Amino acid sequence: MTRPVHRVAPSSDGPIRQDGLRAHNLVLTFRQIAAARDTPISRSELAVATGLTRPTITRIVDELLAAELIVEAGPSRSGSSGRPRVGLSLARTGPAGLGLDIRADTLSACVVDLTGTVRHLEFTRRAATREGETQQAAGAGREAGARPGEGPQAVLAGLAEMAHRAIRAAAAENLTVVGATLAVPGPVQDEAVVRLAPTLGWRNVAAGAALTDALGLPAYVGNDARLAALAEWYAAGQELRDFICVSGEFDIGAGLVLDGRQLDGWAGELGHLMVRSDGPPCVCGATGCLQGYAGLAAILGGAVPRETGVSPAVAVDALVSAGDPRILKALDEAATALGVAIAGLVNLVRVDTVLLGGGYSLLASWLIDGIDRELRGRVLSTAWSPVEVRPAPLGPDAAVIGAALSSVDRVRHDPNGWLARIPR
Repeated sequence: MTRPVHRVAPSSDGPIRQDGLRAHNLVLTFRQIAAARDTPISRSELAVATGLTRPTITRIVDELLAAELIVEAGPSRSGSSGRPRVGLSLARTGPAGLGLDIRADTLSACVVDLTGTVRHLEFTRRAATREGETQQAAGAGREAGARPGEGPQAVLAGLAEMAHRAIRAAAAENLTVVGATLAVPGPVQDEAVVRLAPTLGWRNVAAGAALTDALGLPAYVGNDARLAALAEWYAAGQELRDFICVSGEFDIGAGLVLDGRQLDGWAGELGHLMVRSDGPPCVCGATGCLQGYAGLAAILGGAVPRETGVSPAVAVDALVSAGDPRILKALDEAATALGVAIAGLVNLVRVDTVLLGGGYSLLASWLIDGIDRELRGRVLSTAWSPVEVRPAPLGPDAAVIGAALSSVDRVRHDPNGWLARIPR
């Protein structure tokens, strides 16, 4: 029995007969192969899905095979008779994407191949925070992420060193990094400039240009929560159709996927949604922000981890496991505040799943009940359509994986640039 063919919408409704025909039809065909994911698609199925003729499909497939963008699976039969079916899937060599991320305790780098498989993941400890520095930062209206003496230039230099190691590791596996993306906790302009990342102490930092110069390849910048949602969506096989991924590490951010598509142009700065008008001042300049109640630094308060450089989420987990009553109370307050903020969002955009990502994934067992309580009492549709709250599978690694996926997706969406690099 022939399996059903799933069509992927191209940039127009079907094949075109004009200048750019070859490039358009190649993109159309390649996207169908990429969408098949773990189930290779045959040439005949490609012809049905794209509306292209068999000779055209044969020519395009041969070109993609020669460029090592796709591979053939072993022949199989769909029934008891007929010609063997040869499936096509994305290659695990060739173009790859590089992701970079800044965490409270580490810098991280990740390489993924065309299939979205992680091929390299590395962490390096950020400059150690001195005893009491976390507490001083909170008292001065800063998050612990903005470390004294560690400005953007130093952080970007450290990321560039990691990126070069990751590029070399990729090359050893016959992978060519085609671009890099840096995940940052704050709004970004034109995928190039970090406009404001209060928890890092960054404002108007041209991180994309700096990394492009340092690496000698295109480098972009993206919001960490949005990139985390992209990675979680991939990890779920893109089967999640409507969900929010709420990430907590520095700022509290949210990535949103509706009807199986990630929402572009959405700021996602959930941490700066007001939950109490009489609340404390926030590093952003407003008052009563969610960040002041549910940010990991706010949950920790004056509690300084014994081991310097440990992430806030791990520190909170250790304290709550030890039965620290102040941390337990802070977690309950954080869950309530998160529930209030998420409920307001769910009343505006209908989703059926909330993923707790980043540092929250490590603390989900202490947060879910409180969030659920607020959603049941505040979301209008919960009586007939409940919202599931659960930890995100990738957790703290999601942002850097999503950044790498974002880089390689530029080839997945249009492989013509990669093909242009290959001598004919």
